[in-house]
Amino acid sequence: MASSLEQLQQETGADVAALLRARERTTERLKKRQELLSALDVDDDATVVLMGSWGRHELTPSSDDDYMVLVRGKRAGAPPRPTPAQVGRAFAADPAGSSRPGREGIFAQVVHSADLVQRIGLDDDSNTNLTRRMLLMLESVAACNPDVLAGTRRDVIDDYLSDSVKDFRPPRFLLNDLVRYWRTIGVDFVAKDRKRAGEGWGLRNAKLRTSRKLLFASGLLPVLRCHELTAAQIPAFLAAQLALPPTDRVAGAFLHYGALVQGASVFNAYDRFLQLIGDEAVRAELHAIDGRAAAEASARFAEVTQLGRAIDRGLVSLLFGDGLRDVTQNYAVF
Repeated sequence: MASSLEQLQQETGADVAALLRARERTTERLKKRQELLSALDVDDDATVVLMGSWGRHELTPSSDDDYMVLVRGKRAGAPPRPTPAQVGRAFAADPAGSSRPGREGIFAQVVHSADLVQRIGLDDDSNTNLTRRMLLMLESVAACNPDVLAGTRRDVIDDYLSDSVKDFRPPRFLLNDLVRYWRTIGVDFVAKDRKRAGEGWGLRNAKLRTSRKLLFASGLLPVLRCHELTAAQIPAFLAAQLALPPTDRVAGAFLHYGALVQGASVFNAYDRFLQLIGDEAVRAELHAIDGRAAAEASARFAEVTQLGRAIDRGLVSLLFGDGLRDVTQNYAVF
């Protein structure tokens, strides 16, 4: 069966060739990563989870190896198998190459699902814990023991829904945490800029306008669509949605509400962005931009800005169109 992204392409003629090639590339590379991990001992309650462009199924040659060793539950005693160091050495043997995880300390660590589930909100829910939980929900794929990831994702969903879930209403607890994460990304963008004195500003800004925004939409839209479901239907719906690539969640919403022209516009723009970000010269140019003054002199950054605006217009049109206007205003705004 065709994916939602492919269906949107078929119905509108949207140009998503780069996105579909990236999916194929991700599938092929993931198979190799699975082979590399097969030589390691892996506990039954553990898995290696890849995030970032791996989890979005949008792999490019410059993608980081953002991974964590996830343990479902929390247990004392011996460290889980494999260790993050063992995983790193296995991935380094990939003939197609490997990249170091992001430098914020979020990845290449052991993460217990109990921390993600039991530490939501208040001081115990650190920036790192929030980020790990949201990335696990929104852009993750298992390189082994996929049932551990699926079970953990369902554990998190069930916890969000345990307080107050009602028929034909979006689950507010989950919705609020999604919005909190999106705003945290925006705040952290400025904090990183201050810490790094402008290093990488252009590339991070470009991603904030495009892939980060679509990632947020890929969580927001399924949650808002819960207004069409009974409380009993919501858990399975969210679990099924969050198991899909983010672009399928967004494309599926455009299809569901008949916003085909707007959906084609969003994915034409995002496909073009993926082409740009996959070009090493363009990526280097964006990374070299260290602030707004340099950005104003870059034709490539100007193009990314226009692509981001096209994504904005399409998403706003969907969120405030006939199918979602009332639920967006009543739940996502206030």
